[in-house]
Amino acid sequence: MTTPMEPELITIIEGPTPDFMPHPHGWVQSVYEGPEELDIALCQLRTGNGQDIVERCQRAWDEGRSVRLDYPDDMRLRQQLDVVALRLTKVDAGDLLLLWLSVPTEVGEMVDEGEDFDDDFDPDSDVPF
Repeated sequence: MTTPMEPELITIIEGPTPDFMPHPHGWVQSVYEGPEELDIALCQLRTGNGQDIVERCQRAWDEGRSVRLDYPDDMRLRQQLDVVALRLTKVDAGDLLLLWLSVPTEVGEMVDEGEDFDDDFDPDSDVPF
């Protein structure tokens, strides 16, 4: 059981460091505004318990608690980023959790914007990539 001020964690236990993709749509920046300079990035995670994760996150937000992604970085050290929005969708391989994360500018600068990134990304599509 968590206390009212503890964030809800979405924890990546094993696997590689997730990819954080720049998000070209302006609505995501308006979701999170504050005194810190932050970028919004999209992260896609396959999961076996996506509906449970969505329900836990919605409950945390209803309680006024934050939701954070807890993941291993490239050096296998634990890192956390705030989740500002999420969406569960289904693909052939199973559930896919789309997380929009607020990332400090220095982390956002490490996102490789030189990769082929689909400017026509449709968040309402059932197949996000």
